[in-house]
Amino acid sequence: MPIDPPDLDDRRFQDIVDETKRLIPRFTPEWTNHNLSDPGVALIELFAWMSEMVLYRVNQVPERLYVHFLNLVGVEPFPPSVARTDVTFWLSAPAIRPIVVPAGTQVATTAGSGESSVVFTTSVEALAQPPELVAAHTRAAESEQMLDVWESLHVPGAEVVCFSDRLVEGDALYLGTRGSLARQAVRLEISAHAEGIGVDPSRPPLSWEVWSGQAWIPAVVERDSTGGLNTDGEVVLVIGQEHASLVLGGVSAYWIRVRLLRATPERPGYEASPRVGSVALSTVGVSIPTEHATTVPSEVLGRSTGVPGQSFTVSTAPVAARRGEEGVLVTDQTGTHRWTEVADFAASGPRDRHVVWDSNTGEVRFGPSVRQPDGTNRQHGAVPPDGASVRVTDYRTGGGARGNVGARTLTSLRSAVPFVASVSNPLAAVGGVDAETVEEAKIRGPLTLRTGQRAVTAGDFEQVARQASIEVARARCLPSQSTGSGAVRVLVVPKVRTRIETHGIDDYALSTRLFEEVAAAIDERRTVGVAVEIGTPYYQGVSVATLIRVLPGRPAAAVRQRVSEALTRFVHPLVGGSDGTGWPFGQALTMAAATRVVESVEGVLAVDELQLFSYDLRNGRRLGEGRESVSLNDNALFLAADHRVVVR
Repeated sequence: MPIDPPDLDDRRFQDIVDETKRLIPRFTPEWTNHNLSDPGVALIELFAWMSEMVLYRVNQVPERLYVHFLNLVGVEPFPPSVARTDVTFWLSAPAIRPIVVPAGTQVATTAGSGESSVVFTTSVEALAQPPELVAAHTRAAESEQMLDVWESLHVPGAEVVCFSDRLVEGDALYLGTRGSLARQAVRLEISAHAEGIGVDPSRPPLSWEVWSGQAWIPAVVERDSTGGLNTDGEVVLVIGQEHASLVLGGVSAYWIRVRLLRATPERPGYEASPRVGSVALSTVGVSIPTEHATTVPSEVLGRSTGVPGQSFTVSTAPVAARRGEEGVLVTDQTGTHRWTEVADFAASGPRDRHVVWDSNTGEVRFGPSVRQPDGTNRQHGAVPPDGASVRVTDYRTGGGARGNVGARTLTSLRSAVPFVASVSNPLAAVGGVDAETVEEAKIRGPLTLRTGQRAVTAGDFEQVARQASIEVARARCLPSQSTGSGAVRVLVVPKVRTRIETHGIDDYALSTRLFEEVAAAIDERRTVGVAVEIGTPYYQGVSVATLIRVLPGRPAAAVRQRVSEALTRFVHPLVGGSDGTGWPFGQALTMAAATRVVESVEGVLAVDELQLFSYDLRNGRRLGEGRESVSLNDNALFLAADHRVVVR
């Protein structure tokens, strides 16, 4: 356990008052009235009050020294991180020629009373281009053969049967374009006939997908007025950042497909395949990555004096993590040079053009000169020549949890863009985290020192993985002896910031960016010869069926919903378990534990019956019979699904 630093003086107000009163008979024996009403006692209490404040400040010295020590060993508070999300710029009319949305375009939330709007800025320049539809195929799930239906879509009166007569899950209609539709918002104007009756128009069993180069990934369905390909209307899709070409049926194109899903009671299927007469494709918007940051123009920080250890400060802080061409420039007689930003000068030589840019304070520091035991000085990092101009390029400032705005809240266009009518963000912004406080840094500091610069133990690997990115919620290291492959396996649970009740197995997949960040951090600190595998836990679906009685006067529907939410939260990977920090790896769920959770829900009188079921998260169905417990392996976590709560 940590050693508590002693108070330099532990006396408090009453201690000082009592001590002073005890001295009265010795120094002023004639003073006999020690009541609170006596003016002298009032002066004593005033003295004690002021002395206590001084002692309080004195006792802060150990804390101050502690913080200075952390600074000396390089443990500094983390800067705030920037929230990011994709924003769709909707055009006033379908694009007939390329339309440019420049980088740095600002969008914002609508400011409420007493609040300022949250501003996001586009990260890259984007282009909305008119698409060209060049191919169409259909394929039955039970067959590998493609059927070319391109001509049928252009013959008046002809119809294309989208799916097979058996309506098997996986039947699909493919539409190919000449160019990539990555980050485009496209509108499919479809002429269809009411052959596919039987579906819920608001929830048709369809999935719109595009080929990413490695797999079929879903596109965001912004609007579908066809009722599931049953009537004439339009389908508006927002394509992700990846859309690659693929050869299907002998035709190389960039493909969009609509795939038939398995029917469920909540999502009924077709009685007959829908039929499509014609399809027209147009671009109605462009999706652009944005971040909760604003750009600050290039600044001249000053001129070098030619001495080691110089520092300059930019006008606006905190500074977002640098990217691309952002950095520090030094102009001298030989020209303008970009200096490389490093975390510290420990490995910098006297000729290395290295610089440290503190994201929290905005301070730009050049290398110091360190005196060696033999009396010589060693320069860590080059020193800008005397008179050289030091400046920074355009940089970004912002960040914090305030940027984690909800979906469809970025609706205000602050920068006028020709042919753009409106903006919106289909998904919530994620990744915004406030700067680390001093108290939080004091807790992290000892852990960082224990880990050092190498990952050796399982705890070291977990610590490195958690610190690799703010998007890492939990990490679990399985030693090489337990993996069977001879490699250390690190399991990463990403943060998911949507409503807990909506979480599915796909929400816990690692993004390419997060995987690369964790892999880079671990690769830098692992010892030579140690193989490391990075992946995700196995998510075991679990479903609870329970029969309960409610207290008189309590609405059954509300109690049923509270019970389902409590069970989902209890076994959740991020907030589950008895301490609310996530369900423990490898810990089984028992009927007794689930019963206690249900009984604790407000409005529940008694639990008459409860059973646990394993659940297939991919196919959406229960497995086997009810049981008293569901076990987990060391590499597994629970994910709740389809609880059945019956009120008697």
